[in-house]
Amino acid sequence: MALITANWNPLGEAFYRKTELYEMSWNLRDGLRDCLVAAAPYGGPIALLREPLRRSPSSRPQLEIYSASGVAIASFPWKSGPVVQLGWTVSDELLCVQEDGSVLIYDLFGSFKRHFSMGQEVVQTQVLEAKVFHSPYGTGVAIVTGSSRFTLATNIDDLKLRRLPVVPGLQAAPSCWVVLTQDRQTKVLLASGPELYILDNTSCTAVCPPGVSPQLGNIIHMSVSFSYKYLALFTDTGHLWTGPSHLQDQLSEVDTKVRTPPTQMVWCRRPKSQQPSVVLMWDRLLLVVGACNDIIQFPIEDLCVCVGELDGVRIISSSSQELLQEVPVVCQDIFKIASMAPGALLLEAHREYEKSSQKADEYLREIKEQSMLGEAVRQCVEAAGHEYDTNTQKSLLRAASFGKCFLTDFSPDHFVTTCRELRVLNAVREGSVGLPLTHTQFKQMTLQVLIDRLVYRQFYPLAIEICRYLKIPDFQGVSRVLKHWASCKVQQKDLSDDAIARAVCVKVGDSPGVSYSHIAAKAYECGRTELAIKLLDYEARSGEQVPLLLKMKRSQLALSKAVESGDTDLVYTVVSYLRNEMNRGDFFMTLRNQPVALSLYTQFCKLQEQETLKDLYNQDDNHHELANYFVSASYREKRLETRLSLLQSAVDEYNKAKNEFAAKATEDEMRLLRFQRKLDDEKGAGLLGLSLQATMEALLALGLHKQAEQLYRDFKVPDKRYWWLKLKSLAEKEEWEELEKFSKSKKSPIGYLAFVEVCMKSNNKYEAKKYVSKVAPEQKVKAHLAVNDLEGAAEAAIERRNESEMGAVLSRCSTSERLLIDRLNRARASTAKK
Repeated sequence: MALITANWNPLGEAFYRKTELYEMSWNLRDGLRDCLVAAAPYGGPIALLREPLRRSPSSRPQLEIYSASGVAIASFPWKSGPVVQLGWTVSDELLCVQEDGSVLIYDLFGSFKRHFSMGQEVVQTQVLEAKVFHSPYGTGVAIVTGSSRFTLATNIDDLKLRRLPVVPGLQAAPSCWVVLTQDRQTKVLLASGPELYILDNTSCTAVCPPGVSPQLGNIIHMSVSFSYKYLALFTDTGHLWTGPSHLQDQLSEVDTKVRTPPTQMVWCRRPKSQQPSVVLMWDRLLLVVGACNDIIQFPIEDLCVCVGELDGVRIISSSSQELLQEVPVVCQDIFKIASMAPGALLLEAHREYEKSSQKADEYLREIKEQSMLGEAVRQCVEAAGHEYDTNTQKSLLRAASFGKCFLTDFSPDHFVTTCRELRVLNAVREGSVGLPLTHTQFKQMTLQVLIDRLVYRQFYPLAIEICRYLKIPDFQGVSRVLKHWASCKVQQKDLSDDAIARAVCVKVGDSPGVSYSHIAAKAYECGRTELAIKLLDYEARSGEQVPLLLKMKRSQLALSKAVESGDTDLVYTVVSYLRNEMNRGDFFMTLRNQPVALSLYTQFCKLQEQETLKDLYNQDDNHHELANYFVSASYREKRLETRLSLLQSAVDEYNKAKNEFAAKATEDEMRLLRFQRKLDDEKGAGLLGLSLQATMEALLALGLHKQAEQLYRDFKVPDKRYWWLKLKSLAEKEEWEELEKFSKSKKSPIGYLAFVEVCMKSNNKYEAKKYVSKVAPEQKVKAHLAVNDLEGAAEAAIERRNESEMGAVLSRCSTSERLLIDRLNRARASTAKK
């Protein structure tokens, strides 16, 4: 316990401690002197640019990127203009702000991503100072130029430059300034002498916080907290003022007794902090100044850089890295000397238990008497999360495990979760990984972001191990890591396409959520087309394969894949693309090798592009379909000459196709059209375009029997069809005499029952009876019944001795016709006996 509290320093009612995170792996010859340094929060990477304003083309500064533990990640000579400021985005991309207002963006591995400018006027006036800040909108950049004008970009991913108003009476550059984010608005707070001004989009407002007066002197340094909620001002008289960033209240005013401007000033506070403080650094001195007016002094031997964190300050030197933070309350309760907190007693009880001492039981009894055993377990678990040393973590967790054995209704969820999270944190804190996250930062960052950072830094095995250990669903965990790994794998230039494709297939397999087409697209972007095609062979979804193949100009392969998929929409997509990209001849030849695609395109042309259909059949020497096309086209023409010409073309094609029937039928159609035109010219009959049957019906209706007879003979119309047409036509016109003559012209091929039925349909019973006697014996009963002659029907049925016909007649008899009914019944009985 004494060792744990040995590095604690009191500040008011709280304690502050420095914990060593790493002995830095880098080897900096001149330390951090003359370096522009930027370290990302949440244990992020460190960027160094030595002598950033060097202008000699023969000796260029070197830009170096390290992990938080000092492991080299990237290094390259700086070939652009003088750099004013370095900073990191929320996604660990490095921003380099130059004197001319250009902002260059590099990834973690030193690869150039893109650039943007802070405005054209900055080129002339130059950037004096710049700050990279984080807001609810993303990562932003603020600059002040030689003309003392401020320009803001609140979100570099959605660049919108805002030039802030002029500060009245400001002749020179402000002595200091910070960016504030309040109420979803980004503002600039600047100092000019003892005066403070706030710049927003439209106005410049002078402000005077409580306790800030000219007697304090000129403001020469200011700092805003990690959460932008608190502000610290340092004056040339050595006074430090602290308060909320809305400038309505004051927390403290402390005389540091140091009048020289600090090289750095950073807030050091944790969520729910008891004693927030400000860290001030000079060349050989580091002060921690609390709101309680207490001060902690730390001598420093080497030049250091302070990095503000959510729950403390990282202090980076050329040899080591430490975390300065307020000791969490729960850790104070357990470890401070003579503490009687439940957690402290439980920890002591476990120590005595490991010694096999009976004092363990006494400590446990004391906790139980206070009914605080559950609270003691909770304190030990929570304190373990805040400790960086693994041995301290283990002793606290063992004490918690020991204590929960004596609880009957204790939920182990918090204990299990903390154990798992600490195992993950200890793994990423290793110097080889270099992510010195505290438990508080981890909770704020979320596990998903931690996995993203490991993946981004290409720690794939560790990321996969963590995903499996924490049982993250494959889609969000392992599969996502493998997807990123594969995308990087295809960029390795020292391996062959086959080797990379095999490695990706073995590693990725059928992992859910991993798209081989996405990996193939990355390969194609890197100029490895053959590798992309090999990877696409593993893609199960044709809908993902085909678009990329088309993008790679592998249209033949895309068409084959689309056809194999059986997805007609996909085939149409490829065919449409090919039609636009190829000349017509090559396009048709391509389709000939894919019958399915050709068939689908033919169907499309039938509906949308008739002219293309003709060319398609010509190219394919498909005479039969070409003839069908000419026939269809003829029906769309109104001029007879054009129609006949098209039909003649159809006849020629049918002959080439050796389809004699179709050729003969088409020739008959041409003869019919000419016949119709002749009658139209002579009689004005309006027959053109009618079918043969409709033409004959129209001729009979017009009384042109001779012409109808001519068609009947010329086109060899079946007798039955012609007799039916003429029978109906004469009956409809009520030409009964002509009908009778027609019935006697020769033996009817359709029988005479038809005459009876047609006459009755026209309600002419008299004419119908004329034909009953001519009806064949097997149809006479129907004929008599058709004219309501029950006596005749009965006579015919009895004569034929047909029981079913007798039954049909009986069904038509009424009860008044008793004699006829009896006669039929006797006949039925007699027929039944025989």
